Amino acid sequence: MVSNIREGLTYSDVLLVPKKTPLSSRKEANTESRFTRNIHLNSPLASANMATVTEHKMAIALAREGGIGVIHQFNTIDEQVEEVKKVKRSTCYMIENPLSIGVEATLEEAVKVMNKQNVTSLIVKGSSGELKGIFTRRDYLFEEDLSKKISDVMTSVEKLVTADPSITLDKAKDILHKHRIEKLPILKDGKVVGLVTTQDIVKLETWPNASRDKKGRLIVAAAVGVKDTLERAEALIKAGADVIVIDIAHAHSDLMIGRIKELKEKFPKTDVMAGNIATAEAAEDLIKAGADGLKVGVGPSPVCSTRQISGAGVPQLTAVMDVCSIAKKYDIPVTADGGLKTPGDVAKAIAAGASTIFSGTLFAGTDEAPGPILAKDGKRYKRYMGSASYSSNLERKEKLEQKQYKDRIDVFVEGVSILVDYKGPVSEVISSLMKGLRSGISYCGAHDIKEMQKNAEFIRITSAGWQETITQGTRNAE
Repeated sequence: MVSNIREGLTYSDVLLVPKKTPLSSRKEANTESRFTRNIHLNSPLASANMATVTEHKMAIALAREGGIGVIHQFNTIDEQVEEVKKVKRSTCYMIENPLSIGVEATLEEAVKVMNKQNVTSLIVKGSSGELKGIFTRRDYLFEEDLSKKISDVMTSVEKLVTADPSITLDKAKDILHKHRIEKLPILKDGKVVGLVTTQDIVKLETWPNASRDKKGRLIVAAAVGVKDTLERAEALIKAGADVIVIDIAHAHSDLMIGRIKELKEKFPKTDVMAGNIATAEAAEDLIKAGADGLKVGVGPSPVCSTRQISGAGVPQLTAVMDVCSIAKKYDIPVTADGGLKTPGDVAKAIAAGASTIFSGTLFAGTDEAPGPILAKDGKRYKRYMGSASYSSNLERKEKLEQKQYKDRIDVFVEGVSILVDYKGPVSEVISSLMKGLRSGISYCGAHDIKEMQKNAEFIRITSAGWQETITQGTRNAE
């Protein structure tokens, strides 16, 4: 017999009670936080590992703004690895093991590699791996005969300025400026181990708030499931993934606990986030298994039908609070996944105890989200699919097995596919979310997120109070 039925609240059920602020401007609010035990962020935003949300373009954009993107796992291991590598190569102080090509290659072969990898130069190596020269786009500009060998047009090693691996960023800048060059190969025993470029240095200075690893590269997370977990994780970590997110719909399970233990045993230096969960008991079990971060949310997303299909779930605000009540004791960060519709919801999730927010809805529909822009009835849209949706499962099956019809697959669906409004560049979405969070910190009478969580006071509102809230929001928008 069911008894003692608890009350569950979500973001629209509450408001933050305004407190006296110590800030002169919301710009003064400090938004530094943690994604997992050892991964720090300047902006507590993470884009979801969904096929229509996060590939390398989204991950790069989030990391440049201080957040983190989680590369989805709904592809082959090699494809996911390549997405991680693209993030790591995009913005760094020194490119380790830069892309190279053999000295006997033709211009046509070199151009194909450059176009595929979206790079502007290639290191040219000899048969023993020694540096022979460098090939750049300007070397084939206006060239009509692409059958030529790159050795005929490249800048040979005798004309190159090089440096050793101990060089500092400031020294590299001095060399690039002094010699009026754009590429500085880093040599060790005559072989290239790195490459410093003026373009990468400019990127470093353009995004001072970016989330970076110790080598100056953008931070990126990658998701795995419970089938090829260790094989996929090993390849992703080797490619440079900073966090492995082991992601299943119902993570409070013996299977998940076993996978976390396996991951932590084999890769003890890599943080592992586990989800999704919705209870304090689940938090305790996953933390004891070794999780370095927890992802909270069972069914709050508009493209997740878990609650309708299974009848299971916990309203998101209550779920976040319950999980945080345990995670706080172990100093394990919690990310609130799903149910976020507005910047105010982000502020509420963080105030409730979450260290970061994790969303597909907020970032779907932007330029950086995978997929084409669709036109319908004079408006522009992009498609947004739940990871367990029928359409998503179909596309994965067709891609991997070349199947053409829905009746050839057998899946149990806990997701849906919808069209969302086209939003433009994701940087604008991020800016709006961060302005809302900084305002929330100010209204909680705080300087930073920790103080916000300490000072936060929620007040439950009635349906009339919520109507008043959204009506006022509509007026402000007008």
